[in-house]
Amino acid sequence: MTHWIPVADFDAAYDNSGAVQRSDTFVPRWQREASAFRDAMEGRRRSEIDLAYGAHERQKLDLFHPEGSARGLVVFVHGGYWKALDKSVWSHLARGAVESGFAVAMPSYRLAPEARLTEIADDVAQAIALAASRIEGGIRLVGHSAGGHLVARMVAAGSPLPGPVLARVDRVVPISGLHDLRPIRRTRMNDTLRIDAAEALAQSPALLEPLHICPIHAVVGAAELPELRRQTHFLASAWSGLGVPVEAADIPDRHHFDVIEDLALSGSQITRVLTSGASL
Repeated sequence: MTHWIPVADFDAAYDNSGAVQRSDTFVPRWQREASAFRDAMEGRRRSEIDLAYGAHERQKLDLFHPEGSARGLVVFVHGGYWKALDKSVWSHLARGAVESGFAVAMPSYRLAPEARLTEIADDVAQAIALAASRIEGGIRLVGHSAGGHLVARMVAAGSPLPGPVLARVDRVVPISGLHDLRPIRRTRMNDTLRIDAAEALAQSPALLEPLHICPIHAVVGAAELPELRRQTHFLASAWSGLGVPVEAADIPDRHHFDVIEDLALSGSQITRVLTSGASL
């Protein structure tokens, strides 16, 4: 049994960049790999870039298509603590699901402090609905860090997803998700996020009832910060026994940044969990 240590410094407890050596090298490398993937998919006429799902400049998504008819839709929601980054950093992570026969949508969304978390969740729901209108079949949601929170939020009570779209969601894979927002209020970044007590309760998946019954595969890197690992297991604990087939697992030898990189590989464990329901 894992015993969680009480948190004394919440800023350090959620400082993923500070916990990983040379963390500043990941985003520039991902940007290069993502750009190369987009160029290759555009050359094969298998991409749609900057599809607008709203009027804001960030309310856009990219959609990558497999060869032939899609088995369904995967939506990847990026992280960045709801206040940084955009869809252009992650395009290459669509490769594993695309090679497995799925169309993959990658949205940007409005960021804090311009948008509150409730509004960001609304953006993600609108993006999923647009992608769902273009691709038939089941919908799998996968998100990293803040994106892990957002995809779990889509299937919790008060989901902003339209009912017919929610009914098509058949798998959710939150990766290193933030499912209880109350500790985030005790960090300095809440000066930007502006999460208040009411929003923390209303937008924390682990504090809400699951609204939609589909498999939930919550994963986290075994080398991640204890609070990130606790958050993942807290979601599974909160939702287990409520009719939801939920599992949580630590991925060996992975930290907060490299835990998502295997999404680019069709044969990886995390891609097989997402696309075929393999066990963690």
